[in-house]
Amino acid sequence: MRKIGLGIGAVAVVVAGAFAFTLLTSGPAGTEPGVCAHIEKAEKGAKYRPMDCRAADANVRVAKVVDEASQCPTGGAPYTIFTRADTLCLIPNFLEGACYQGDRESGMKRVDCTTAEAIRVTSAAREPVECANGQKLTYVEPVVTFCLVRVSDKG
Repeated sequence: MRKIGLGIGAVAVVVAGAFAFTLLTSGPAGTEPGVCAHIEKAEKGAKYRPMDCRAADANVRVAKVVDEASQCPTGGAPYTIFTRADTLCLIPNFLEGACYQGDRESGMKRVDCTTAEAIRVTSAAREPVECANGQKLTYVEPVVTFCLVRVSDKG
């Protein structure tokens, strides 16, 4: 009976070691274009957690996976760059009708639309469009335009 217990313990140690090795040597899970995630502390030791795009904490979406940051698309709004095993070109995960506010830990976070200084996403289009008030963010790959308005402007 003792040999069986030692055998199970040895297998558990090997499995745990393989799991830890995979976590430490591979890039973040869910790094395909279109995957949403939560990133925080972008300036030092950023953390990347893939999650459902509808989750309140999902603050970015993978736009493109490249070998180096210089390969991220140019010509529109700037991409957030996250580098580990892969280099990810990230765009905000803005949802139409939702409100956001700048945040030191995560860049932008979803907030209640009554929050002072909040910005509301009035529309999200999968093409370059003009926004009624002229305030927009346009990304070139994938093509998406977010029309924005300060909540205090009531647009």
